[in-house]
Amino acid sequence: MDTNALKKFAQAARNLLIDQVTSKLDAVLAENSAARREAPKATKDLDNAIKRTSKTQVIEQVAYTWFNRFTALRFMDANGYTQVRVVSPAEGATRPEILSEAMAGNLPDKAPTSIDALLNGRAPSNDPQAEAYRQLLVHTCNQWHGPMPFLFEQIDDYTELLMPEDLLSQTSILSELRKVMTEDACQDVEIIGWLYQFYISEKKDQVFAGLKKNQKITAENIPAATQLFTPHWIVRYLVENSLGRLWLLNRPDSNLAERMDYYIAPEEPETDFLRITRPEEIRICDPAAGSGHMLTYAFDLLYAIYEEEGYDPTEIPALILTNNLTGVEIDDRAGALGGFALAMKAAAKLGRRRFLRIEAKPDICVLQNVAFTEAEMQDVATVVGKDLFTDELRETLGQFEQAKNFGSLIVPKLRDPAEALRVVEARDFGGDLLLKEVQERVVAVLRMAEALSPKYHVVVANPPYLGRSGMNDQLSSFARQSYSDSKSDLFAMFMERGQTITSKFGYIAMINMQSWMFLSSYEKMRGKVLSDTTILSMAHLGERAFDSIGGAVVSTTAFVLYNSRHSDLRGDYLRLVEGKSEREKYTKMRDAISGANSSPLFRASANDFTKIPGNPIAYWVSEQTRSIFETENPISERVTAKQGLGTGEDAKFFRYFWEVSNSKSSFGKHSAKEMWQDPSKRWVPLNKGGSTRKWYGNQEFLISFSKSDRDLLKTLGNHLPSENLYFKPTLSWSDITSATNSFRLYPTGFIFSNTGHCSFPKSEEDAFVLLSYCNNRFVDRMTKILNPTIHFHVGYFNLLPDPSRLFAQKSKLVPATKELVSIANSDWDAYETSWDFSTLPLVSEDHRGETLEGTYTTLRTHWQGMTDEMQRLEEENNRIFIDAYGLQDELTPEVPLNEITLTC
Repeated sequence: MDTNALKKFAQAARNLLIDQVTSKLDAVLAENSAARREAPKATKDLDNAIKRTSKTQVIEQVAYTWFNRFTALRFMDANGYTQVRVVSPAEGATRPEILSEAMAGNLPDKAPTSIDALLNGRAPSNDPQAEAYRQLLVHTCNQWHGPMPFLFEQIDDYTELLMPEDLLSQTSILSELRKVMTEDACQDVEIIGWLYQFYISEKKDQVFAGLKKNQKITAENIPAATQLFTPHWIVRYLVENSLGRLWLLNRPDSNLAERMDYYIAPEEPETDFLRITRPEEIRICDPAAGSGHMLTYAFDLLYAIYEEEGYDPTEIPALILTNNLTGVEIDDRAGALGGFALAMKAAAKLGRRRFLRIEAKPDICVLQNVAFTEAEMQDVATVVGKDLFTDELRETLGQFEQAKNFGSLIVPKLRDPAEALRVVEARDFGGDLLLKEVQERVVAVLRMAEALSPKYHVVVANPPYLGRSGMNDQLSSFARQSYSDSKSDLFAMFMERGQTITSKFGYIAMINMQSWMFLSSYEKMRGKVLSDTTILSMAHLGERAFDSIGGAVVSTTAFVLYNSRHSDLRGDYLRLVEGKSEREKYTKMRDAISGANSSPLFRASANDFTKIPGNPIAYWVSEQTRSIFETENPISERVTAKQGLGTGEDAKFFRYFWEVSNSKSSFGKHSAKEMWQDPSKRWVPLNKGGSTRKWYGNQEFLISFSKSDRDLLKTLGNHLPSENLYFKPTLSWSDITSATNSFRLYPTGFIFSNTGHCSFPKSEEDAFVLLSYCNNRFVDRMTKILNPTIHFHVGYFNLLPDPSRLFAQKSKLVPATKELVSIANSDWDAYETSWDFSTLPLVSEDHRGETLEGTYTTLRTHWQGMTDEMQRLEEENNRIFIDAYGLQDELTPEVPLNEITLTC
């Protein structure tokens, strides 16, 4: 499937449709338009829709409605589900087949007679073929309303008035549609999902551009901001290791595993699992269904299960749609496509005739905002009856006022909405239109509540990713009140919700951001996951798992949870973070599962994770490494670490040292009081972090710190935290650590900022031992476990294990580390970026009389010698640590040391 062509088409189609619908809308709304005379109800509805929402929203809704219908009709044409092709020509023709047939006198059943009148010249028209084709389209869509009401609503409203004009030319949207939706491409219904993602991609870009301007994401824009089509191999991994696993536990003699390429069999036999006697009992839900990709593959797997059980193939699709699959979605357009995708799965199994007779419909619950006033609640009491009108029901009826905003995160208060729904639907209020309208809204709420009840054996999803900083005020407040442990991002809230919507011993299968595995903001939620569920398997994907997202935008992980705790059960983990593309990760996954590569699956249990502070899901860490965390105290008990100041106005207070006169700068002071003794010297050294550099360096900045500046700084930013530690010598590192860990010594006289974190050893000897430890490979690995993002703040540093055993080796470590600091110091001072720079080595007196080539050769040999010596010393220090903790096979170099040691 050529997704690049699909993307180009979908984006162009959106802009074209919006332009055409806008032109039609302006014509329809004109004061004396023909539409106002001929279709007064539709134009009035259009006016009301614009008042209710906005002109822009109405245009976008109508444009996408037609895009949906056109793509659906083309897909059905290509697969033979339409009796006569509707948007596609017959072989060798140019006009859509349905128009050619009508021109030949073969009108569809029950088609309006006006079509024949137009084509035979009995009705006046500037373009009779175009007008006739428009009426044929409306008629066809209305015919498909019966089998697929979720996608083909009855067209008797302003949607018909705003249908695009140019549909028959060689440059029309239908002509371009046929070019990308080829017969071959339409053999897979996932093409519909791709087109949807690409159609809204420009809208997504607009939403995120607004986010950069601090514009929160409104409820109507959440779908565009969060929609992400999941690659099919990831879908298969999730469904096969949840639904597939459940079935194989109940049918150990089943042959289903033979068709599940991504299934990871349990390491040991399991005894605690949901007992399933028949396929009809299985309940599966995607609470963020999108265009239905998860559910369509679940349909395939369920079909194989029914088939294996001996069911009649002609009955299986209806059984699946009726009993097994539920999707929940906030986006009407995506929900319609999800329903269409499932319908097409059924059609593929049944053929056109049987499909048209099937009564079962896909169970896609598209959430709608429903509200009741206090006065209306009196009518509700009449509708539901006194026995049912409990506090729980009353509260539930008020929970869906912002259903489009909160989505599946709503947890209905009513325990048994299905029973209440049955009773309310059965009531007959005759001609009382008011009570009927209230009844309809109560039924709508109860249906949504029933879809969100905890009844599912398998919950599978790619939930939305949206950080709290981008949430609108209502969503942010809801997150804080209802999901306090996972409020940082929607994906984490959906992860927590997955546990509550799944029955005990059920499965939660998701792909979401990997940040929940490590970050301190998810520590409480992570603790709940480990205490309440069991991680059965995980495909840790990292960056670039979605080729449709350019670059390293999101780092993801796919996993399957068992909704019951087995703390000693070891899950299976596939480490795929090294793959640079979707194809590489897919290949690595297949190889790891089949055992074809040299890297076996990692196995770890919840008990393993609790040995490391913060419970990071560090499945690849060895037992030897975990034991260090278990046996050692945290490093915070030996050394104090603090974050520095943040001004909020760096440009006002910070300068490069060469921008300030030396006469106004004050170096090597022990306190602010000492510095203030000379009022002319207001600038002092600032530790601002900086690039990757070990041992010594990154000393370029000054900060204005006179008495008046100090008082002003006290009112700004983070209010001079740890001011009592300013000017003291420190062991420091940069907040951003995208390459390897790099810790440095800073001498007396520095103030430190919030990007140059500092710890304060108790003695110089301690400083050198700790510096040696922090720059070794063990700590480099641990920083990536405790927080694999680019930030490594003080809280994570404090979780490092204390290197108590190294202090017994300080007679070896201290001299070597001092030499490393000395070499790095010399290297730093060899350039103009050091305030202790004197002259370039190339022109120093040491080389007077040498040729330029000779000087260069001498310097190159000298610098190579320095590099080799640093590498030797670093290896010596690393070896001392390895020997002290018995990690001989653990710490092989990941990066050649001479590539990261010096700047030269």
